Amino acid sequence: MTSISIIGSGNMATAIGTRAVKHGHTVEFMSRTTAKAQALADGIGNGATVGAYGSRPAGDIVVLAVLYAGAVDVVAHYGDALAGKIVVDITNPFNANGDGLATSPGNSVAQQIAAKAPEGAHVVKAFNTIYGGVLAQDKPMDAFFAADSTEAKARVAAFLESLDMRALDAGDLGMAHALEWAGLLLVGVSRNGAGFETALGAAVL
Repeated sequence: MTSISIIGSGNMATAIGTRAVKHGHTVEFMSRTTAKAQALADGIGNGATVGAYGSRPAGDIVVLAVLYAGAVDVVAHYGDALAGKIVVDITNPFNANGDGLATSPGNSVAQQIAAKAPEGAHVVKAFNTIYGGVLAQDKPMDAFFAADSTEAKARVAAFLESLDMRALDAGDLGMAHALEWAGLLLVGVSRNGAGFETALGAAVL
């Protein structure tokens, strides 16, 4: 069992939190709007709790389930409260037209977060290639992730596997930009016939 803190109260926060508690993990929600976090925790049940926004998260793994434009600011706001934590960036930085990214190689959101995070925090890119609705179905699926820390990779991989997901290591944090493009690829495939129940995966032929 892993202790998870989720910053955010939207669709992805709901999907990740719901799946986590179903698989025996403890979940804490943190949101600028405490009432939203409380409603989410109450709705999920199974011991889900609410933490004060900006305070030190209870979870060993902290899932940053906010819009990409505010992700770095959220990490800056938490500051040293994230020291020693594994911070999972799930954001997709699509541009205003939805046909490209607002980031560039070497400057992914995950790398921007890592630059702002306190010493001892380890950033992992994960979950951004999965729709919340698909995640909520609780079916087996592939989950790509990237990080620099071997220990953080191992712990996030174990968490993903515990959720009945196949954890696929994409490499170091420099690959986060490629995963952000993979998120855009997923949307493109979905819009052009595959539908929004689609998930990306890998197969050995």
